[in-house]
Amino acid sequence: MKFDSMPQANVPKGRDGKHKQIVELLLRDIGQLKENSALKVPLAALPDTKENVRAALSRATRQKKIDIATSSDSEFLYVWKPVQPTSARG
Repeated sequence: MKFDSMPQANVPKGRDGKHKQIVELLLRDIGQLKENSALKVPLAALPDTKENVRAALSRATRQKKIDIATSSDSEFLYVWKPVQPTSARG
């Protein structure tokens, strides 16, 4: 064989990397958010750049079919669930 082999149990699994813990914490808190509220996450508390954490969070919420919105400034990442428009009843 041209390439080495190894036990499959030792193969790194997908995206269980440095973002897993923060994404799980954010998902838990998002699930507890009241309507018209946003999480205010200090950028200094993130294990990576806000862009990378936002991307990891986006992948996780898309996979779980959770609709979120995000914004940020120089100090915080804000995450919230957009208010769903109420359907007109007729």
